[in-house]
Amino acid sequence: MQVRVPASSANLGPGFDSLGLALGIYLTCRFQRAGRLSIRVSGRDAAEIPTGEDNLIWRTALAVAADIGDALPPIALEIDNDIPLGKGLGSSAAALTAGVVIADHLLGLHWKPHRILDEAAKIEGHPDNVAACVLGSIVASATDVGGAVRAVRVELPASYGVAVVVPDFVLPTSESRHVLPAGYSKADAVFNVQRSALLIAALATGATSAFPAALEDRMHQPYRYALVPGLEEMVKLRAPGLLGCALSGAGPSILVFYERGHEQVCDLIRQIFALHGHNSETLCVPVARDGYQLT
Repeated sequence: MQVRVPASSANLGPGFDSLGLALGIYLTCRFQRAGRLSIRVSGRDAAEIPTGEDNLIWRTALAVAADIGDALPPIALEIDNDIPLGKGLGSSAAALTAGVVIADHLLGLHWKPHRILDEAAKIEGHPDNVAACVLGSIVASATDVGGAVRAVRVELPASYGVAVVVPDFVLPTSESRHVLPAGYSKADAVFNVQRSALLIAALATGATSAFPAALEDRMHQPYRYALVPGLEEMVKLRAPGLLGCALSGAGPSILVFYERGHEQVCDLIRQIFALHGHNSETLCVPVARDGYQLT
């Protein structure tokens, strides 16, 4: 069997821990029952992916089995990864999703996608990245009081494009979250609620006039300026055809929204990284309209 899971970008500016976007970069896992566990890895950052019992995909599958009081048989797992690790593109969320799907198949649970999402979000701790991994496209999500995830897809308007500018350094999510405050002022909370609502409405209707205000944020990006050289300049950047920029997840990659035909605006982000002493690459990838696929 094979499961393919897209990368993801979370937050999208003001939608902290609530908005996610699936990207056409994939983690592909081929698996079958075996006499003992074996894991082989190829692709991007392959050397950084564990091949033993500590592999995140395998640990997640074991956690799902333990959660339902069952035992998981050993497998032969082949991982082909295209998602940059430690760059804010949801590599761990993709691995978690793959692990849940593998466990679901091996244990014969026959979970629907929303049950897969609930389990992955419970393990991840928040639903934004895994919602995009499971459902595809752009997803607004929240965990209800009973622990279930409520998620709604929005399609990217055909006139918009997205790209990710990936710098040459990593930023651990734990470090990026450590700099966030314990609380926020009423003014900052209202600021983000307004812009999150505006962003979803703009993406749902193609209202270009809502940008770049719709991507403004006061909850996480300003606190991370010191961790990502040039970030403050990037989120304030204005140029013809550029809808706006946002830190991708916890960073350090930058998500760029632009009007189609203006892909060159990504070069401006690379120039800012270069001015701060960092090389970078632009990944012009489509929004993945489908979430994980098991074949």
